[in-house]
Amino acid sequence: MRNFVRFVLRLAFTLLKVRCNIQFDENKLPTKAVYISNHVSYLDPILLFAYLPGNPVFALNGHLYRNKWIRFIMRAADVMPFNPIEPADLKELIAKIESGRRCVIFPEGRMTENGGLMKIYEAPGLAADKSNAPVVPVWIDGPQFGYFSKTKGRLPHRPLPKITITVKKPIKFKLKDNLRHQRDHISNEIYMIMRDMCFEAMNNGDISLFGMLMKSAKIHSKQGLFHRPKFFEDINRVPQSYLDLVVKSFVLGRFFKKRTNPQERVALLLPNALATVCTFFGLSAYERIPVMLNFSVGAKNMVSMCKTAQVRLVITSHAFIRGAKMEGVIDDLRAEGYEIFFLEDLRKYITLRDKIEAYVRYKVKRVPHKKGGDKEAVVLFTSGSEGSPKAVVLSHANIISNVDQMACIENGDTTDVMLTVLPMFHSFGLTVGTMYPIFRGCKMFLYPSPLHYRVIAEISYEIGTTLLVGTDTFFRGYAKIAHPMDFAHVRFMIGGAEAIKPDTRNLWGERLGVSVKEGYGSTECAPVVCANNRIFNHFGSIGKLLPKIQYKLLPVDGIENGGELCVKGPNVMKGYIMPDNPGVLVPLKDGWYHTGDVVEIDDIGFVYIRDRIKRFAKVGGEMVSLNAVLEAVVKAFEKDGEFDYGVVAVPHDTKGEQVVLVTTNKKVTADRLHAYIKQNGLPELYLPRAILFHKDLPTFATGKADNVTLKKQVMEELGLSKAAAK
Repeated sequence: MRNFVRFVLRLAFTLLKVRCNIQFDENKLPTKAVYISNHVSYLDPILLFAYLPGNPVFALNGHLYRNKWIRFIMRAADVMPFNPIEPADLKELIAKIESGRRCVIFPEGRMTENGGLMKIYEAPGLAADKSNAPVVPVWIDGPQFGYFSKTKGRLPHRPLPKITITVKKPIKFKLKDNLRHQRDHISNEIYMIMRDMCFEAMNNGDISLFGMLMKSAKIHSKQGLFHRPKFFEDINRVPQSYLDLVVKSFVLGRFFKKRTNPQERVALLLPNALATVCTFFGLSAYERIPVMLNFSVGAKNMVSMCKTAQVRLVITSHAFIRGAKMEGVIDDLRAEGYEIFFLEDLRKYITLRDKIEAYVRYKVKRVPHKKGGDKEAVVLFTSGSEGSPKAVVLSHANIISNVDQMACIENGDTTDVMLTVLPMFHSFGLTVGTMYPIFRGCKMFLYPSPLHYRVIAEISYEIGTTLLVGTDTFFRGYAKIAHPMDFAHVRFMIGGAEAIKPDTRNLWGERLGVSVKEGYGSTECAPVVCANNRIFNHFGSIGKLLPKIQYKLLPVDGIENGGELCVKGPNVMKGYIMPDNPGVLVPLKDGWYHTGDVVEIDDIGFVYIRDRIKRFAKVGGEMVSLNAVLEAVVKAFEKDGEFDYGVVAVPHDTKGEQVVLVTTNKKVTADRLHAYIKQNGLPELYLPRAILFHKDLPTFATGKADNVTLKKQVMEELGLSKAAAK
């Protein structure tokens, strides 16, 4: 009877476009095992009953077991009611597994409401650990877009969504003895397995950025037969739909295709605006590589960026150049022989025929280049925190993988609104601030500058921001000026590029009622490497490594605990283009990127930054952490009010290097600092040899401290630059 019912169900599901991929030999499946599956619809237990090998026990949570239709269809299956917090139910389940049975559990305990992972109970982990049974991860994708799910209003529904079931190889699951008593850790281990499964199921390593745009448009562009919701907006306040975005991208792409060569790098000197997004995707659609110029670094550096990437054409805007007063930059670029094209001039070239052709291409889902993968997608530039900016080459797979990795820890949907204030030349602003909402179907508002604190707070109040990314500097500025209701709808807020200070976290939590999460990354990693979220969040930690990122810690002289973090994964760049070797890609050795940051990783996977290798001074043969000195200085004078502090290492005649403190606080004295160091048992080496007072300290456009420029200023002030030249 059971086999007949399963045959009928499989036949029906096959006709309904259901596919099951079992990634191991069914004959080698252990007699006892724990299937763990995500839970996206009422169809889930019926789908698994039809396709999973063997005759597993289905431990159904209350909302499933009480559904008479599910029990009716699964009469031939072995079904038991299961409450994940009821010890008696857990003991019964463990007994069944130990007797040589396989079981199916939905660790979330309820259906998802946005297609992503929900709370994970520890029951599946306990059952696997106590019975010494392997875990078999299962991922169901597709029913969340159907009428049997609870995602209505968050995800677009359609009558017959394509459904895929992926069953991974069994995984040995045995808890460490010192962690067995930690209930959170048990559930977290299951969560990490399912999170990796989520990434594998959603990530397509071959698709191009424009192909991903078209895929997102196909899913989210329509509600019902005729309504096309508006998803995107900028300061021009003309909301745009996916149709608008794709059609304009086609028009721009076709125009620049005639004026450039395949694989040519084209520079973009544009602010956060929908025109920038359309230009980016238009170039990408026809295999032209956008080169995002950082317009905050001055004309000289922008010319250097163009030379490094070997661009010929620079696309910009009259309105932007006038507003930013960068006419001199354009003159310098022209003087170096670069062709400048202003987007406003397109009006005299674009005809009605071009627009109709673009619309037809959208309707027939015409993707000029579907394959992306390891092909070059965009060129960004390092901030220069380690010297001259280098060009970072990211592939299509790098950016799409990083978007998918972030979606695994925080899944956005059509009810979310992303306020994008970080510029698109910043990798965090490009990938998470721009590509994430477009590819995940979130609404997005692009604002050209993160420095307009009051305006941004007002816009956030108006649009009901739910997702926000930025840096500690900007977050602190918003919190000081904002009304508590301005960011009242924010549910996920993550900062990167610099450490989130406790004061900033407290300010947002106490004054605005928002929890600030901290992440970590670098341009070379597209950019996010680690992040906290609602499931796992430790203050002081940069979170856990994102799915499918490998790591190793290299020993560092003078560091007892931890080591230099090296990472490898689908989001790690293709390589650098160095300023002294323009146009030539220098790939990473064996795919490993050395972050230069010294970290510790605890037993449950949380990563803590302890220092930066290049932020050390060698004083008389002793390694002195400049970050540790800076931290001591900030604590020593925290009662003086809010001031800026910077610590750099400069050459010394006899001791190799010396530590210099630069501050805007004129109350700082060597005696006060020495007293603090002595009182707190800190090394005497923490006492700076010189204290300088500046009106302000240099920063990058992200608000991150520009230690390279600061060091140059100190060298000049102390007369060391001339000595070094000699």
